[in-house]
Amino acid sequence: MATFRTKQSARIRRKKNTKHFALAFVHPRTLIDMPPLTQAEKAKLFLSLHHGPHILVLPNAWDVASARIFEDAGFPAIATTSSGIANSLGYPDGQIIRRDEMLEVVARIVRAVSVPVTADMEAGYGETPDDMAATARAAIGAGAVGLNLEDAMGEGSGKLFEISLQKEKIRAMLAAGKKMGVDLVLNARTDIYLEEVGEPSTRAERTIERLNAYRDAGAPCLFAPGVNDVATIERLVRGVRGPLNILGRAGTPPARELEKLGVARVSVGGGPMRVTMTIVSRIAKQLRDSGDFSVFADAMPFPEANRLMPKR
Repeated sequence: MATFRTKQSARIRRKKNTKHFALAFVHPRTLIDMPPLTQAEKAKLFLSLHHGPHILVLPNAWDVASARIFEDAGFPAIATTSSGIANSLGYPDGQIIRRDEMLEVVARIVRAVSVPVTADMEAGYGETPDDMAATARAAIGAGAVGLNLEDAMGEGSGKLFEISLQKEKIRAMLAAGKKMGVDLVLNARTDIYLEEVGEPSTRAERTIERLNAYRDAGAPCLFAPGVNDVATIERLVRGVRGPLNILGRAGTPPARELEKLGVARVSVGGGPMRVTMTIVSRIAKQLRDSGDFSVFADAMPFPEANRLMPKR
């Protein structure tokens, strides 16, 4: 299991007199060796990042290389992206990949970084509370301290699991974590906006209803992906009784504005992975059409790439 060797809690702050966010985070490898945090302590640290004075900007990795780049940039925690991992292993998104294949990548990421890692576990790889408990145990076994759980029945289905069942799933996952000694930071997600479920005029109200129900079931964080406009975000912040996670994508207000609105956490999902795929697609077209190698002029040097990789 990865270790985290700093006494200080990581936090995000804004530099004075600038419009940019900076991470007030001392990288573990720059400090003298300290007793490593346990997985349970990492979970507590990760949860605390949702309750600081500043928003938690949480990047999503899909392999060790992307995770190490995010960690090296100074992020105090890392999430995984289920779509990114699935695509990198040859699967479409939508819980087609097997749970053990997903968690094999999560485990590799956890071993390679020192910061807390939370895993995107889609809809939990099952339908019953017992299935959810098994997934929670497997995620913790892989070294994760948190996980995402969505309520859509399937990618593009436009259907959601019943609230009562989803609450049972959340309780089962949290209880499984407790039995393993880890207070799992479960990020309960509703896909009302992302799946465009129901009449648009009712989506905010129904999102608040679902997320508050998940909060009542014990979920430490609540996720409403697919929301971009300020008015709706403000309404959700006012109505949701817990830390709110927004998905950052093109058109989403910047992190500094989300922070002012009261958003606790912003993650980026499969966005970085898809941008990477776009770059590779451009390289492919340039090599095919012109054979011009100038595209590699700005490539990361070999020594830098090797420096990022953990020594084994």
